[in-house]
Amino acid sequence: MRNLRVSDQEREHVVELLQKAIGRGMIDLDEFTERTDIALAARTRGELNEVLVDLPGLVHRDAVYPAAPGPPGPGDPVPTGNRLELKAHGSQLVRKGRWYAPPEIVVRNKYGETRLDFTEAELAAPVVHVELDTKWGSVTVKIPEHAVIDTNGITEVKWGTLDDKTNSNGRPGTPRFVLTGRVHGGSLTIKYPRRGLFA
Repeated sequence: MRNLRVSDQEREHVVELLQKAIGRGMIDLDEFTERTDIALAARTRGELNEVLVDLPGLVHRDAVYPAAPGPPGPGDPVPTGNRLELKAHGSQLVRKGRWYAPPEIVVRNKYGETRLDFTEAELAAPVVHVELDTKWGSVTVKIPEHAVIDTNGITEVKWGTLDDKTNSNGRPGTPRFVLTGRVHGGSLTIKYPRRGLFA
C-alpha cells in the first residue's frame, strides 16, 4: 500500500489536513509550507504519509493503514498517528456524522457532556479502544447496529451509573468497541441507533 501511486485528489486531501493542523496550532506557517511542498510532490502513499505521521488525529487513512490490518491485542503498542486524544473542560465534546475513528481514542472531559456517535464513523480498524477519563459529566457512546461493546476495562464508576442498552458486552462481533478507564460523578450510556421514521 505504501508504494501505491497517489492521485491529485489524495494530495489535495492531505493539504486540507495540514490546514487543519495549522489552525489547531500543531504546526507553524514554515512547517505548513514545507510539508505542503512535500505533499504536492509525493508520488507514493508512503511519501504522502510522511507529512502527517506525527500529527495525532490527522491521518490519511490509505497512506497509513495497510490492507487487512489485524486488530491490536491487549498491550500491543499503537503506532504514531493511530491515536486521537479529545480534551474538554466544562464543555460539550461531540463526535458524530462522518468522522475518522482511529484504533485508539482517549477522552478527557471534566464538567462537560461527552457524546461519541460511531454509527457513521469511518473506522480504521475492526477493534476501537476508547479510554475514558471523565469527571462530573455524562458520557454517551452510540455504536453501529451490528457492533458489540466491551466494558470490562472500565475500572471505576464513582457516583455514577453504567447503562449498556445494547446488551452486547462480552459478545463476539465486529466492529468491537473496547472501553477502558473511569467515569467519576456521571453516567456512561452505550446504545444502538434509534430505529424508526423520527430516529
